[in-house]
Amino acid sequence: MYPMLKPALRRAWCAQGTVQFGVTAAHAVKLGPMDIATGCFLELLDGTRGLPLLCEEARALDLSDHQVDTLIRRLLDAGLIDDVRAAGPETDALRNRPDAMERYRPDLASLSVVHPEPGGGMRRLAARRAMRVQVRGAGRVGATIAAVLSGSGVGRVEVLDGGCTEPWDVSPGGLPAAAVGERRATAARQLVRRSAAGPAPRTAETAEVSAGCEPGLSLIVVAPRDGLAVYVPDPRPAEPWIASGTPHLYAGVMEATGVVGPLVLPGGTACAGCLALKRVERDKDWSRMLSQWRSGRRAAVQACDLALATAVAGLAAAHALSFLDGELPTSTGARWEAALPLLDWRSERIGAHPDCYCGAAGHTEGERASAVHDTMAG
Repeated sequence: MYPMLKPALRRAWCAQGTVQFGVTAAHAVKLGPMDIATGCFLELLDGTRGLPLLCEEARALDLSDHQVDTLIRRLLDAGLIDDVRAAGPETDALRNRPDAMERYRPDLASLSVVHPEPGGGMRRLAARRAMRVQVRGAGRVGATIAAVLSGSGVGRVEVLDGGCTEPWDVSPGGLPAAAVGERRATAARQLVRRSAAGPAPRTAETAEVSAGCEPGLSLIVVAPRDGLAVYVPDPRPAEPWIASGTPHLYAGVMEATGVVGPLVLPGGTACAGCLALKRVERDKDWSRMLSQWRSGRRAAVQACDLALATAVAGLAAAHALSFLDGELPTSTGARWEAALPLLDWRSERIGAHPDCYCGAAGHTEGERASAVHDTMAG
C-alpha cells in the first residue's frame, strides 16, 4: 500500500492541535491532538512512499514505527487515506489510459470522498466502464443525461428515440444545432461517442455482443420528450422491466415542472403501476382526465425551460451514477419535483400498492430495496 491523504479534502489546523480534513459538513473530519512532527509527517502521505519508507523518514522526525502505524490506522478509520495503486485488472486497465485518467480526475476525486475505503473511488470508476445503461428519449433532458453518463465513465450508453432532431431539441449539454434534421438516434449516438473519454473498453461483455449475446442492462433511464410520460408514467412499457428485474429511473419536465424519480427496483420499491393506482384512489376523475391527455393531439411544443431541463438532467444523472456505484439514492421509491419560478425541490415518497402486480408491497420497503440492490450488485 502507498498511502495518500485524499487530496480533495482541504486541511486546516484548528485550536489545541486539531486538524480538520474537508470543508463541507457532509464529509469534514477532525483529528487530534497532533504536534508539529505529526503535521510534517502528513506531508509525506502523497502516494509516492510505501510503509517501510514512510517509517524510515518518520524516524527523522522523531516518530516511532508504532506512532506511524497508529496514525495511519486512525486516518484509515476516518476514511482519509486513499491507495493510488488499488489492485484489480479493471483498475489497471483504466490506469494505463492516461488520456482518460486526466479527464476523470475530478470524478475520481469526488468518488474518493464519497467512498472512504482506500482505492474505493478508483474501483468504482473502473467498474462503470463495464456497465450498460439505456436512455429512452433524446430531447433536452434525455440527450443531456446520456452525455453526462458517457462522460462520467459508463462504458456503454444507448439512446432510444424516433424521428428527427428538431430545433427545440438542441441544448448546450445535449444535441448540437448541427444535428437538426438528423435522426435523433443517430445524433444521440454521436453525442455519446463525443462525450466519452475515448472508446469503450473491449471486455468479455463486448465480445458477447459481437457473438450475438446482449449483456444485461444495469439501468434504464426513462426521459421521453413528452413530459406526461414521466409525470404520469404508463405502467405498460415497464412490465418487461419489472419481469426481468431491470432497475429504471424516470426523469423529465412537464409544464415547467421538473421531475426526477422514482428509481424503481423491481420487487423492492414502488413502480409506475403503484403510482397509477394511488392516483386513482386520490382522485375519482383521474382516469377520465388521463385518457384525454394521452389521446389528445400534441402539436404544441413542450413547456421545457432549458435551464430547468439541464438541472433535471444533471440531478437524474447524479442519481443514476450513485445507484451504479452501489448506493440507493433518495429517488429510490420516491420522486423529486421542482416548478418554476421558485424551484423549491421537494421529495415525495411513493409507497408500494398492495394491488400492484409488481409485488413490492407487504414488506418493509427499505429492507426490500436494499435486498434487491444487493442481489443485483452481486
